[in-house]
Amino acid sequence: MRKICVVGIGAGDPDHLTLQAAKAIGRTHVFFLLDKGEAKASLIELREGLIRHYGHPHKRIVEGRDPDRDRTPADYTGTVADWRHRRSLVLEELITEHLKDDEIGSILVWGDPSLYDSTIAILEEILQRGAIEFEYEVIPGISSVSALAAKHRIGLNRVGRPVQITTGRRLAEGWPEGVDDVVVMLDAQQAFTAHPDADIYWGAYVSTSDELLDAGRVSEVAERIVETRTEARERHGWIMDTYLLRRPDATGR
Repeated sequence: MRKICVVGIGAGDPDHLTLQAAKAIGRTHVFFLLDKGEAKASLIELREGLIRHYGHPHKRIVEGRDPDRDRTPADYTGTVADWRHRRSLVLEELITEHLKDDEIGSILVWGDPSLYDSTIAILEEILQRGAIEFEYEVIPGISSVSALAAKHRIGLNRVGRPVQITTGRRLAEGWPEGVDDVVVMLDAQQAFTAHPDADIYWGAYVSTSDELLDAGRVSEVAERIVETRTEARERHGWIMDTYLLRRPDATGR
């Protein structure tokens, strides 16, 4: 039977690759890459570099076009569901055409496959349609959240207290109840600016050569982060940033 490996490759530094991930790349026959366009060519280049270094000589690389989606939709949940569905159709066609029985195919996932990534859900959707059969394995990777904490030399949680991972869209609705430490991803609207009394540990393109870091009381650094973020997004055509917001008066600081 066909097998798919969903391989977490870390947040951008090639040295983030685990031994388990390197071994999975080494036994892979076919790599499936979804092209996100010229602006995000660096994401493909990182994957191709890992494949060249760890893949066996007879590996094959198959590329498909990643479907476009509205980044500021009125119906966020519905838009994401539609995008995942169209992605699943692209990937299903690639697997059907290029992965033979008893071969191993791999999808190299930025960060960790379990954290804000759609690959697992897409593979489940393909299997539910029943047109092709395969088994799959998920190999964890170093997430942008872990990399951010390491770069700032902080713990994500404090003694006896929880930490919550959420999105900028959710944070814009208000600070989550019951937590004083909040990791925020996918924040296009810079929702942290509504919390001037919190401390922020921010990073963009973490663990890549384009890495940007900043930290401090939101009231003091928010304007600088917004300007840095805007300039970086214009320069690269895209941005991948994450931050930790921390209430400074919480027990356990």
